Amino acid sequence: MSTAVVTKQRTPVRPARILLHVFLIGTSLAWLAPLLWAVYAALRPYSETSNKGYVSWPDKLNLDNFTNAFTQSDMLHYFGNTLLIAVPAVLLTLFLSSMVAFYVSRFDFRLNIVLLLVFTAGNLLPQQVIITPLYRLYLLIDLPGITMSGKLYDSALGLVLIHIAFQSGFCAFVLSNYMRMLPHELTEAALVDGASVWRMYWQVVLPLCKPAMAALATLLSIWIYNDFFWAIVLISTGENMPITSALNNLSGQFFTDPNLVAAGALLTAIPTLIVYFALQRQFVSGLTLGANKG
Repeated sequence: MSTAVVTKQRTPVRPARILLHVFLIGTSLAWLAPLLWAVYAALRPYSETSNKGYVSWPDKLNLDNFTNAFTQSDMLHYFGNTLLIAVPAVLLTLFLSSMVAFYVSRFDFRLNIVLLLVFTAGNLLPQQVIITPLYRLYLLIDLPGITMSGKLYDSALGLVLIHIAFQSGFCAFVLSNYMRMLPHELTEAALVDGASVWRMYWQVVLPLCKPAMAALATLLSIWIYNDFFWAIVLISTGENMPITSALNNLSGQFFTDPNLVAAGALLTAIPTLIVYFALQRQFVSGLTLGANKG
């Protein structure tokens, strides 16, 4: 009895596909190289790298730079400052932008698109353009008993407000596009049942936007956490600065240990990694929502 051997024909590998994989691998290595170099430098004592140079084989690797960076910069205190800024800014930005998105996406009126464009146009304005007027405005606003400085300047509240102002436009644009994909029959049925506008927003539409909200929460947390520009401009007291600005404490007036700074920079990146991995599934699903819809 003869048996027929069926051989599966292999698809020939095209040169274009090989070039694509080579390009992707090279791009990945180019992105990872600075990070791996920072880890390598942070694990080496500065005395060794100063004698042998950075491009050399290490004699010993340890975690001393990480422990010294954490203690010398008082990193735990500045982590608290960052949480005091990032958490309210993220929550309020999502809350306010979702209300704007609900209004422009579920109600038809003449200035619908114009209102959305006004919110989105704020993201097109370079931040450096408004440094001087915003700085003077913050100095003029007195908040006695509300902030430690007595003014909006040099306070966590000032940073929270500027982050809300700059991030709300992008979030309103994304959420409005997502809410337009939701069936209008949902809100129409709720309206027939006697639901108020607030109830339609809070109990009908907003629960369906959880994937998009999670994706935006991830992006906002990373953006606000990594902010350095506004913290330098609107904060003058060293103890009030967030974690990114606190890295300056690791730089001396006459000498800076780059290995110590590398260790401090890697420590400050840990919270953003935790946020991303915690919300990774919601982040990816939020980005891909609507990809297969017409």
